[in-house]
Amino acid sequence: MKTKVVAEFIGTAFLVMIVLGSGIMAQNLFQGNLGLALLANSLATGAGLFVLIQCLGPISGSHLNPIVSLLEMLWGSLSKKEAVYYVLAQIAGAYIGLIFTHLMFNLDVFQISNVQRSGLNLVFSEIIATFGLISVVALAGKKHVEFAPLSVAAYIMSAYWFTSSTSFANPAVTFARMFTNSFGGMAPSHFLPFILCQMVGGILAFYVTKQLKYKKLTKT
Repeated sequence: MKTKVVAEFIGTAFLVMIVLGSGIMAQNLFQGNLGLALLANSLATGAGLFVLIQCLGPISGSHLNPIVSLLEMLWGSLSKKEAVYYVLAQIAGAYIGLIFTHLMFNLDVFQISNVQRSGLNLVFSEIIATFGLISVVALAGKKHVEFAPLSVAAYIMSAYWFTSSTSFANPAVTFARMFTNSFGGMAPSHFLPFILCQMVGGILAFYVTKQLKYKKLTKT
């Protein structure tokens, strides 16, 4: 289990570095052009996520997301003990990834974000974003497992654009975003609503995909 937990720690750290680092780089390069910055950020995140899942999937399953780990526990693919260790590793990895990002871009290491992300539309967006992500994780690759990493990466890349929140859909990454004032930051006052809506989206996806799988099995 130790190897799996280390893989989740490293993977989540790199995920945060990819998400936040590419956002900072895009902001620096495009100087206020938010459309180009978001495009660069989404492409880098999709590409990086694909590589992480492809490399770490055979080791830990490459969850990189507490909601994925908790639902894998409910699906019976992960024990309660493993789920706890996975979640702790993901949160710790996310924070270390944040610190490394600040160091790479010569920013103050310790920050508290003041980036405002309030509004019912944004938290509702997180329900949709997380519902979609968990549905992809549950359903993609069941017939051709080799397509699963590409499916997850492609979904996240598209969700940057079709959701108003730009699809956080990950409590560990959301946690890290509170501690950066950069392009991808989020004020701590918005953390709890985002997390609650991510959980709602994940739970809804769990029950919906469970029914879809059941109906598919009974039909065949």
